[in-house]
Amino acid sequence: MARQVNTDAGRLPALGVPRFVGRDRELAVLGEALEDPPVVVLIDGEAGIGKTRLLREFLAPQAERGRRVLAGACPELRVPYTLGAVVDAVRDGVAGVSGLRLSGLGGALRPLFPEWAADLPPAPEPLEDATAARHRLFRAFVEVFSRLDVAVLALEDVHWADEATLEFLLFLVSRRPQPVSVVVTFRREEVPGDSLLLRLSSRLPADAHLARLTLKPLAIGETAAFVSSMLADEHVSAEFATFLHTRTEGVPLAVEESVRLMHDRADLVRQDGGWARRRLDRIEVPPTIRDAMLERVGRLPPDTRTVLYAVSVLSGPADYATLNAVTGLPADRFAAQAADAMACGLLREDGPGQWSFRHSLACHAVYEAIPAQERRAMHLRAGRALEEWRLPPVAQLARHFRLAGDIETSCRYTEQAADLCAQSGDVATSALLLHSLVTTVALPVEALVRLVMKIQFQALPGSDPYSKIVGALRSALRTQALPPEQEALVRFHIGRVLMTAGDMETGRLEVLGAVPHLAPDSLEAARARILLALPLGNTCPASEHLRWLHKAPAVAPAVAPHERLRLFLDRALALLVLGEEAGWAEARRIPDDVASPREAALVALGHANAGEVAMRWGRYDEAAARFAKARALAERYELLGTLDGITSTGVHLAWFTGAWTGLADRAAGLVDDDGVRLKDRCEAALVAGLMEAAAGDRETAEQRLRFAERDEQQRIDAVAALAHLRLRDGDTDEALRLTDELAEIAVGSGIWPRAVEFAPVRLAALVAAGRLGPAADLVTMFERALGTKDAPAAQASLLLCRAVLTEADGALTEAAELFARTSDAWQALPRPYDALLARERHARCLLAAGRHEAALSLLSDVAKALAELGAHNDADRVARILGEHDGNTRVSRGRGRPGYGNRLSPRELEVARLLVGGLTNRQIAEDLGVSTQTVASQVKSAMRKLCVTSRTALALRVVESGLVGEQGRSPLLAE
Repeated sequence: MARQVNTDAGRLPALGVPRFVGRDRELAVLGEALEDPPVVVLIDGEAGIGKTRLLREFLAPQAERGRRVLAGACPELRVPYTLGAVVDAVRDGVAGVSGLRLSGLGGALRPLFPEWAADLPPAPEPLEDATAARHRLFRAFVEVFSRLDVAVLALEDVHWADEATLEFLLFLVSRRPQPVSVVVTFRREEVPGDSLLLRLSSRLPADAHLARLTLKPLAIGETAAFVSSMLADEHVSAEFATFLHTRTEGVPLAVEESVRLMHDRADLVRQDGGWARRRLDRIEVPPTIRDAMLERVGRLPPDTRTVLYAVSVLSGPADYATLNAVTGLPADRFAAQAADAMACGLLREDGPGQWSFRHSLACHAVYEAIPAQERRAMHLRAGRALEEWRLPPVAQLARHFRLAGDIETSCRYTEQAADLCAQSGDVATSALLLHSLVTTVALPVEALVRLVMKIQFQALPGSDPYSKIVGALRSALRTQALPPEQEALVRFHIGRVLMTAGDMETGRLEVLGAVPHLAPDSLEAARARILLALPLGNTCPASEHLRWLHKAPAVAPAVAPHERLRLFLDRALALLVLGEEAGWAEARRIPDDVASPREAALVALGHANAGEVAMRWGRYDEAAARFAKARALAERYELLGTLDGITSTGVHLAWFTGAWTGLADRAAGLVDDDGVRLKDRCEAALVAGLMEAAAGDRETAEQRLRFAERDEQQRIDAVAALAHLRLRDGDTDEALRLTDELAEIAVGSGIWPRAVEFAPVRLAALVAAGRLGPAADLVTMFERALGTKDAPAAQASLLLCRAVLTEADGALTEAAELFARTSDAWQALPRPYDALLARERHARCLLAAGRHEAALSLLSDVAKALAELGAHNDADRVARILGEHDGNTRVSRGRGRPGYGNRLSPRELEVARLLVGGLTNRQIAEDLGVSTQTVASQVKSAMRKLCVTSRTALALRVVESGLVGEQGRSPLLAE
C-alpha cells in the first residue's frame, strides 16, 4: 500500500543552524597549539569549507579560560583600508584605552583611532622614513596588546589583507619573544605569488611554533550528520546523503544552501511522521553555491530582498539605522522585513545590532544580483549615511561615492584615505590610492599637481607605475588652457617622474623647458635646478651641471624648514658627486643632531650620502665617521631604510679596506633579502660579485655583477668588473664592447669620481687591443678632470693608469717604479687588495726586465698576502707564475693552515667525492657535520683549482682525474 505523503511545506518546522560537524581533529589541533603559546596557526581552505565556523567554535570558550582574544576580518575593498582587520579587532575588543597608561608610542595610533584622541598621548613628530613610521605604529599596537594582556590575534580572510596588515603579522611573528599567538585563515588559491602572506610560513624564525590546518570537504557520513542537525536531528538516509555529497562535493556551505533551497521548494517533505524527500531523480541541485543562494533570495518578498541588498552593498557589519537608510524603506516596513531577512539563514549578528552576511560568497552573489540602477542608488544612500557617522570611514566613503557615480566626492574621500594611510606609515597603500586617482580621473590641474607631489614613487608596485602618471600630466597639458607658470609646473613634474622612472634624457628636457617659467623663488625652481645639476643618466659635461647648481635661487621664506634643509643637503651632495672640493665645506655644515624626527631623517641621509662620496674619493676615515653619525641617528629614530643603505655601503667600504672576514656572506645576505631596497641590494651585489671573482667563483661573480647593473649608481663599477673578467680570459673585444658605451659618461664627461674604478679597466682593454693613442687620450682626460684634488683613491687610480700606459710603451723599469708607487698609494688609503695587485704588476715588470730574483721574491710575498686576504684566485695565478720560473706552486694560506696550491685539500677531495655521488650541498653538510656555507666554500675552491666553472664540470674533472674510488694518492691530492 502506498505511503501517504504530506507535501504541505508550510507546516514544516523552520530549518535549524547546522551543528559543528566533522572538525573534531582540527579543533583539537588548534587547542593543542594554543596550549604552548606563542604560536602561529595557518588555516587554509576553499570558500565555504568552514574556516570561519572552525575559528569561531575555537575562540568562543577562550575567555572562560582566561585568554583575551582579538578577532577581525580582512574586507575585500577596492579602496584599501590600512591595518583594517587589526583596527577592527582592537576597536571591537576594547572599550577604550584610558586606563592603559600607554607610552608616547601610543600617539602613533591617533590617525587610526580618532575616537580615543582624548586618552591617547600626543601625536609624535612625522617621520621622513616611511618604514620607520610604519614600525613605530606596529610597536604602538604591540604595546596595546601587552597592556591588555592579549593572548591571541585572529584574522580571517587574510588573502584580502592590505600590505600593511601582512607586514604587521610578519612583524609580530619575528619579534622575540613573540608578543601574541597569531591565527589566520585564508584561501590558498587566492594568494598572489608575491604576497607577503607566504612568508608567514616560509620565513618564520627557526624557534617559531607553527601549526598548519588545511580543511577538507565533509565525508558522506559527516554530510549526513550535518544535514540531520538542520532537520531536528532526524535520520537522513545514506542514499540522500550520498546524493547531496556528490552534488556539493561535501563543502559545508554548499550542503547547507542546497538543503535550505530544497526546503523552500518543498523538495523536502514530511512522510509517515518523519522527514522524506521527493524522488532523487526529480530533485535539481544548482551547480554552484551562488546559483542556490540566488534562487533562495529570488523566492523572498521584494522588501526582504531589499534588506539583503543593503547588507551586501555595505559589505561589512552594519547597524540597524544605517541599513534602514541604505534600503530607502520606511521605518515600519524595514522593521518588519529586517526580521525576515535575518531568519532566512544568510545573515548573522556580529554584535549588538551589527549584521553581516555569514559568508562572503553569499554577499557577492546577492550584490551581483542587484539591478544596476538600484545598486547605484543604494551606494549613494550608503555614502550619505556613513557621512553622518561621528567618525566617517573615509575608505568606505570613497568606494560608495565612486560606485554611485559621484566622482568629485569620491576623489575627495580617496585623498583623505591616502593621507590617513600616510599618517599611519602605510606609504604603499597611500601611493597606490593616489596613483589610481590621478590616472583614472580627469582632475583639474591644481588637484592633479598636488596629488602627484604626494605620491612616494618608490612605494608603487609593478615594473612601470610611472607611464600612466606621465600620461595624466600630458593629458592636462593638452586639454586644459594653462597660464605659462602653471604649464611649467606640470612640465617640471613630468620631468621629475620621467627621471624617477629612469628616462633621464627625456625627463631632463622637460625640466629644462619648465625652468624659465617657474616662479623664481619657488621650491620647484630650486628643485629643478638641482635636478639639472645632478649627474644622472647620460650626463652633460661637468661644467654644465655646475652651471645649473650655481644658478639655483634662494627660496621664499614661506618654504618649510625641512624643505630648506633638503635643498641644502641636495646641493652639497651634487657638489661632491661632481668632484668639487667646495662640497666638503658644505658637508661640514651638516648638523650632527636635530630635534625633529623629520629633519633627523634628512640629516641621517645627508651624512650617509656624504660618507658614500667620501668612500669613493678615498677618504675612508671620513666615510667611517659619517656612517657612524648616520647610524646613530637612524637607530635612534628607527630609520630602517637608511640603516639598510648604511649597511650596504659599509659592506662596500669593507671591500675597499680589506676587512674581508665574513664579508662574502654579509654581502650575499643583503642581495638575497628582498626586504631590502633594490638600490642597496645592487650595491651589495657589486661587492658580492667582486668577492666571488677574487675567490674564483666566476659563474656566481658574473650573476652578482649583472644584478648590480640594475642600479644606475652601481652600473659603471659593475661593467668595469665584468670587463676585467673578460680581460683575464684574454677576450679583449668583449672587454672593449662592454666599456665602449660608458667611456664617455665615466671619463669623457669630466666627472672624475665616475672614472676611479672604470678608467684602469678601459685603459687595459685599449692597450690589449693595441690602441695606444686612445689609451693616452683617456689618461689625459682623467688627469685634466682630477687635477690636484684631495681624492686619494682617484689619484691612486690615475697613477695606475700612467703605469699601465708606461708598461705598454715598453719602459719596463719606469713602469715598475710607477706600479710600486701605485701600490704604496693604495696601501696608504688603505686598499690592500689593489695594493697587492699593483705590487704584482711591479714584480712582473721586474721579471720582464730580467730582474728575476727580486721579482720572484716579491711575487712570493704577494701570493702569500693575497691568500691571507682571501683572494685565492689571484693567489693561485701568482703561484702559477712562480711555478713557471722556480717550480714552486705551493702558496701558504696563512694563519697556520697548510697551503695546497692548485691541489685539492683532503676535505675538498672528500666534498668532491660526495658531489660526484649526486649529493646536494645540504646533504654533504649533513654527512660531514659541517655547515652548508662551509661546503659551498669548499666546492668553489675545488672548482677554482681544477679550472672549472660549474658543479657538473667539477664532477667530470674529478672522475677524469681518477680521484673517485682511488685509495692511494692522486696527482691532485696534496701530500
